Amino acid sequence: MKKLSVSIENLRKDIRMRDESDPMMSNAWILVYLIPFFGGIAIAIAILYSVFVVTWIAPGDPYVAGLLLIVVTVSWVLTIIGFIVSIILTYKLVKRRNTHFKRQVFLFEDMITAVKILATKKKVDIEVGLSSCERTVRETKAEETEKSAVLWAILSAIIFLASWYVYYFLMKDFYKHERTEDGFWEDIGKVLDKCDIKFSAPRRTEVLPNRSFVLYLILNIITVGLFGIYWLYVLLKDPNEHFKYHIQTEDELLNTLESVAI
Repeated sequence: MKKLSVSIENLRKDIRMRDESDPMMSNAWILVYLIPFFGGIAIAIAILYSVFVVTWIAPGDPYVAGLLLIVVTVSWVLTIIGFIVSIILTYKLVKRRNTHFKRQVFLFEDMITAVKILATKKKVDIEVGLSSCERTVRETKAEETEKSAVLWAILSAIIFLASWYVYYFLMKDFYKHERTEDGFWEDIGKVLDKCDIKFSAPRRTEVLPNRSFVLYLILNIITVGLFGIYWLYVLLKDPNEHFKYHIQTEDELLNTLESVAI
């Protein structure tokens, strides 16, 4: 029983880690995408203004020239701010991918340990069912490798195509991660059932769809970047919904195991 208590405490620590590893990101981050966009529009307007007004209507007028300078300066400041904040946004998106995937491995491993202790206590053979869970953990470690948040944030700012790749792996990695996770919870539920412990992961209210990167990319190009607003919204929303499910599932799991350990 003492070993089980230690194992449950480890699970409790894994669950508490989600406050740092699974941050909910506000949709207000979409403004980051819009800042340089509007900055570019303002610069274009300023250039047209200088051509048609400064050159033809009021050449040499210090008031008009000063106003033009202010508009151009503000536009460039907005563009620079948007550039810097976009680096921060990409960093946060990639980092929370890494931290969530890492925490999930800890949770899976400690869950397997707890189930082994329970099975030993109840003298139940769960080797077949548990082997599937252990294989899932091995495959997760091999596939969900860490991607450098700093590197991809910088590359996305310097090389435009790099940002598309970041969008690609953020969509695809979370989709595959959720499918793997569902399989693990199903296997764990079957193993716990053999131990006469009833646990079934709650049904997801928001299932991550297998979004088409090619379609999103084409729409982004056709709309001259405007579709990117929705694309960024998806990258913020999907993990948020995924994390909400974790809160419900992990709390139910912990309550179930704590009732057994009493």
